[in-house]
Amino acid sequence: MPLALAVSGLLALSGCAQFEDEAAGEQWSAAPELSPERGPQPELPEADTPDVPSAPQEQPTDVPPPEGCTDFDQAVIATCLDTVSAVAPLPGGGQVISALAGERRSGRVMLVDSNGTKDRFAKLDVDATGDGGLTSLALSPTYREDRLVYAYITTPDDNRVVRFARGQPPKPVLKGIPKGRTGNAGALLATADGSLLVATGNAGDAKKADRSGTLSGKVLRIDPSGSPAADNPTSGSPVFASGLTRPGGLCRTPDGSRTWVTDRGADKDALYEVPDSVDGSDGADSADGAPALGAPAWTWPDKPGVTGCADWTDSVAVATSRGENVQNLPLTQDGSVGGEPQITMDGDNGPSYGRLGSLSQVSENVSVAGTINKHDGDPASSDDRVVLIVRQPSGGSGRD
Repeated sequence: MPLALAVSGLLALSGCAQFEDEAAGEQWSAAPELSPERGPQPELPEADTPDVPSAPQEQPTDVPPPEGCTDFDQAVIATCLDTVSAVAPLPGGGQVISALAGERRSGRVMLVDSNGTKDRFAKLDVDATGDGGLTSLALSPTYREDRLVYAYITTPDDNRVVRFARGQPPKPVLKGIPKGRTGNAGALLATADGSLLVATGNAGDAKKADRSGTLSGKVLRIDPSGSPAADNPTSGSPVFASGLTRPGGLCRTPDGSRTWVTDRGADKDALYEVPDSVDGSDGADSADGAPALGAPAWTWPDKPGVTGCADWTDSVAVATSRGENVQNLPLTQDGSVGGEPQITMDGDNGPSYGRLGSLSQVSENVSVAGTINKHDGDPASSDDRVVLIVRQPSGGSGRD
């Protein structure tokens, strides 16, 4: 059976903005400006994606079960990790696909690749109580020059964005994102214009998602040093859009024309399209002056636990934790969801890897995912794993 069927079946906020929420007495603040060692910041081209070759041609129909940390599935590139809730593909080329894999509970970041490499890249101090810990990774928009990585983490005092390089301690970029008993998970996405999108949870208080003066339940847009992006809806505020509960992932098309955020709500899971500008939302403005996310593009009343996503241009793939599958939503020519999701990687339509805690796009045809079976799952001996996912052929463009 071709691997494509086997696995696709299968990165000081301005003092003019004040926020009411404090994280253990700590006001929202940004890190100092970047150090000179960071290097130049040229005008950014399209975000780098590895030049990835086609997947290997053949894989046995019946893959033997794992033996200890040895996994015989060719799609698995790393084994015996723990709760891989964050993955970030590294730029490269040739026959090797490499990525950073972040463990939610330990804060460990591992460098893994399709040649079997598994080296420690960094260790972040995190508080993993509730749904907190290390929940997202993103490469710097200028990673090839500065080698910096961004992470969304929970500390004993707050949720925050930090940046780090291999062998160096992390530095805070955006501090004081409120922390709660739940609603601490966040997501990051570096964009081609040099900004960083940050999706934040509501810290266990649903009212915060639409409330001004708080970073909870929002999509934030900051520059690489942590300051609000210059053309945000409200000058001096990082808030770009509002209305989230527990975000699972951010993703966008390779050309940057469309951006999605997944969210795990109180009564349903949802996929939202993030407005691309102040005028790009049909939703009502929040009290911050930022557009609300508005109506979701798709909802899941059964709450499968949506996590990361990948936009394949004609479809958007959403990984799930409780659902233990990938849900592929067909898109119409105007980018709206055009029909029911096609379920893959569930054991019936391609292999199942259990609970998927992260998903990030490598190229136009390949994504990388991490499993979280060691947390409330049914782990195999080789869990938790990092897995390559080949693009699922679209089942059609949906309704016209």
